[in-house]
Amino acid sequence: MTASSGRTGRPPLTEARKAEIRLEIARAAVELFVAQGVAATTGEQIGQAVGVSARTVWRYFPSKESCVRPLFSAGIDVIAARLREWPPGLPLEDLFAPDLAAGLLAATGPDGATGSALVRLTRTEPGLRAIWLQTYDEAEPAFARALAHRADLPAGDLRSMIQAAMLNAALRAAVERFAFSPPATATDAATGETEVAETLRAALAIAAEGVA
Repeated sequence: MTASSGRTGRPPLTEARKAEIRLEIARAAVELFVAQGVAATTGEQIGQAVGVSARTVWRYFPSKESCVRPLFSAGIDVIAARLREWPPGLPLEDLFAPDLAAGLLAATGPDGATGSALVRLTRTEPGLRAIWLQTYDEAEPAFARALAHRADLPAGDLRSMIQAAMLNAALRAAVERFAFSPPATATDAATGETEVAETLRAALAIAAEGVA
């Protein structure tokens, strides 16, 4: 009779911890991309900033550009969650109050200036641009489901799908407009949140008017 051998080594990571590591890597990558550019940033540098190996970085992400995906998708998740809860009788543009802008910044992590700098990099870095556009493409079905739920419509409803496409395009245009046209002087966090919210509300109001 032999004694059963117990499991040795590190315990497996929980899904929550894996998500935390992904976000830590994403934030470190953003800081490095903004500070020194994408080309000059290596997987080793990203890993060192987080305290993990480059091998760990590549275990979570297929490329250094894809490291920023959690920051892009975190904001999408916040908006989709708010959409599901938003009362049908209220204008959709009022969804974007300063508190939602604060939630978006909290979800993504970097301060407003760093986040805007990351979005500006998508104009000149094809790899980041691809991740940016892909994130919005993948967000559209989530928005459609949230809008259908809000209106008590079945999943796949055409109206919800079209509204989601309009919402998605308006959001991306608003975020890029805000990032590509930074204020001439530095603003505090509260002012930045208000300005983001105003830009998003204006974009949704324009989308709601439709095409004349």
